[in-house]
Amino acid sequence: MKTIQEVVESTIRKTPFIEEALNEKLINVSSLARIILPEVSETLKKDVKVGAVMMAINRLSPASELRIRKNIKRLALDLGDVIVRSDLCDFTFKNTPSLLKEIAKILTKSAENSDYFLTVSQGIFETNIVTSKNLRPYVEEIFENETLTHSMLELASITIKLPKENLEQSGIYYFILKQLAWADIPLQEIISTTNEMTIVVKDQDINQTFAILMDMKLS
Repeated sequence: MKTIQEVVESTIRKTPFIEEALNEKLINVSSLARIILPEVSETLKKDVKVGAVMMAINRLSPASELRIRKNIKRLALDLGDVIVRSDLCDFTFKNTPSLLKEIAKILTKSAENSDYFLTVSQGIFETNIVTSKNLRPYVEEIFENETLTHSMLELASITIKLPKENLEQSGIYYFILKQLAWADIPLQEIISTTNEMTIVVKDQDINQTFAILMDMKLS
């Protein structure tokens, strides 16, 4: 049978923002206890007092989480060059047998000019293409017979060069994306390679996104 402590821990761990806010002393323990009390009582199938939930919250050990955050912040200080691009477009196509041939054509076209920007991410059911605005006419022409499921214009991107240690450290992506989530910046796309991460946002959000990432490097 689960204890109050176990249920409180699992309830709070489901929401990383709450856990981190607790560690930063940004959340009132009494208020949080009242909020999660119904869920704790329902899980345990019995009435639980607010005081018992408060005690369980206060017993939470942040040691492991704080150690991870410390390592992530150290890696954040080692973030490499940050490259900003504007005038981007985003296209999503349904995967079909002919789609790969069309992708090969647009890749060949993008190689003709160093000013062209193009990334292709193929999923199980759809393929996403992020390209510079000057390639848009070619995308629309080449993929004319393919099924376009979504498109968006007036986008911008920020590419971050990650330290090699990012492969060994859990939470590095969470640390970066969390800052943007707290700032209420909606992400349009996330494109990553082994040591690079590209965040695509609306043009109107690019300055704030850049400022947040720069603040991470300097903090």
